[in-house]
Amino acid sequence: MNLETRVYHLLQPATDDQSRASRLVDLFIIGLIVVSLVMIVLESEPSIRSLAPGLFHGSELIIAVLFLVEYVARVWSIPVEPRYAHPVWGRLRFIMTPMAIIDLLAFAPSLFLGGLVDLRMLRLLRLVRLTRLLKLARYSNAAQHIQRALMRSREELTLSVLLVLILMLIASSLIYAVEHDVQPQWFGTIPRAMWWSVITLTTVGYGDVYPVTVLGRVLAAGIAVLGVGMVALPTGIIGAGFIEEIRRQREDGRRCPHCGEAIEAEDDDD
Repeated sequence: MNLETRVYHLLQPATDDQSRASRLVDLFIIGLIVVSLVMIVLESEPSIRSLAPGLFHGSELIIAVLFLVEYVARVWSIPVEPRYAHPVWGRLRFIMTPMAIIDLLAFAPSLFLGGLVDLRMLRLLRLVRLTRLLKLARYSNAAQHIQRALMRSREELTLSVLLVLILMLIASSLIYAVEHDVQPQWFGTIPRAMWWSVITLTTVGYGDVYPVTVLGRVLAAGIAVLGVGMVALPTGIIGAGFIEEIRRQREDGRRCPHCGEAIEAEDDDD
């Protein structure tokens, strides 16, 4: 096994049949992420930050450099994976994947953007480091189940989002027709009425904008009921996809890794 292949396997999430070194690398990266998030939370408190400002800056720099090393090692070793086998185009394709972009955001703002933004933007820059939390998805089977469930249900989810947008437009138009003369400041135009339709369909209900006419309130009641169903629809799709993904994994676990045939459970009497 050459060095590139060894590095690739060390950086992949460890499975039951992988080496102890791979598990240690996983634990080290997860530890870095957890420590980084703890430091971000503590740094947001001025009284704590003032006690040791150099500690927060130095630890962030060290963690960012370690994430940079991890990122470079992943990009360098990724041609071991067949779909990224080309030494140039394969690496470029990998760099554009969502997880690779998250890996890049984990260190790039701290290392490369700190001197390019003013002090007011530095607070937002610290929040970008929270993307490191997303790196944990690589090491969580449950997160991977959800990701695959979302990918398999993307057409249904897209349709449900489209239905919500259509319903929002219809609701805005109807409430505009009923309320624009009475409350022109809130319902004088369809774009203004969209704020009300969003908070009503999502069942948030801030209460800052509401119809006052009888017809408007009847309309609002019907739209609110429809909103409950619209919010529940994507939840049901994701839940069904998640259950289907778990079922698929269990079925794959009962298949022979060589021939793909189902493995029958042994009888208790044997």
